[in-house]
Amino acid sequence: MSPRPHAGQEFILTLSCQDGPGLVYAVTGYLVEFGANILASQQFDDRLTGRFFMRVHFVFIGEAPELADLRSGFDQVSARHAMEFELVDAATPTRTMIMVSRFGHCLNDLLYRYRMGTLNIDIPVIISNHDDFAALAASYEIPYVHLPVTPDTKAAAESRMLELIAEHQIDLVVLARYMQVLSESTSRALSGRAINIHHSFLPSFKGARPYHQAHDRGVKLIGATAHYINDDLDEGPIIEQDVARVDHNLGPDDLVAAGRDVETQVLSRAVKWHCERRVMPNGSRTVVFR
Repeated sequence: MSPRPHAGQEFILTLSCQDGPGLVYAVTGYLVEFGANILASQQFDDRLTGRFFMRVHFVFIGEAPELADLRSGFDQVSARHAMEFELVDAATPTRTMIMVSRFGHCLNDLLYRYRMGTLNIDIPVIISNHDDFAALAASYEIPYVHLPVTPDTKAAAESRMLELIAEHQIDLVVLARYMQVLSESTSRALSGRAINIHHSFLPSFKGARPYHQAHDRGVKLIGATAHYINDDLDEGPIIEQDVARVDHNLGPDDLVAAGRDVETQVLSRAVKWHCERRVMPNGSRTVVFR
């Protein structure tokens, strides 16, 4: 496990702009002026769109400038090159709200990784349309809000969810097998800051019991996809995918178990990379600096 970042000493800068000469020099030159030591630098030039993407992780050995001063100073660099950028303290945890229904494998995995310190997140609240995992949340001393959802209460439940996001200053929402389709307006409000997980049988095996449908068709690979949501819940930019090979020896329940293992791994990687500012939107796709 990598050492934890030092608060006030380590920072992450991410940026995107139209590609052109001198961009790397402009960024690194600015950091050198401040006396920063670059720990890692990654960049990508999308030749299809002409967009340039960059992530820089840097540290100060001696006294570090204030984050606000680093940001205001970089404003001048970004203005010259029309950059969109984010500059954060690498040690600051991402305030994360987890939403879950009645399948708890992803929730349990995220909570364990949170407790072990492998995910740099704070979890101020967990939301569910069922009360199944209230005791699990209590064991981590995390507030658990039960918001039942019916056709008559759906709008009110989503409104309360958005209120809780504002109240707790949530940066990231994780749909950890939350089995309710969010409305288009709510999905749009959370665009780019909410991650969903689903089995990669979509769209081939939509609807109920997808693993049983897959078993009936004799699939040889099962998988999972983690993606950002947008106004079309299951069609947002993909962050991570993975698969597991299966064969005729496995029954439907075995496929479910194998699929859940893949889902937990894919979702945890997506959350980790997002919180480490490794994922950058690129239209309908993403750039992921691993």
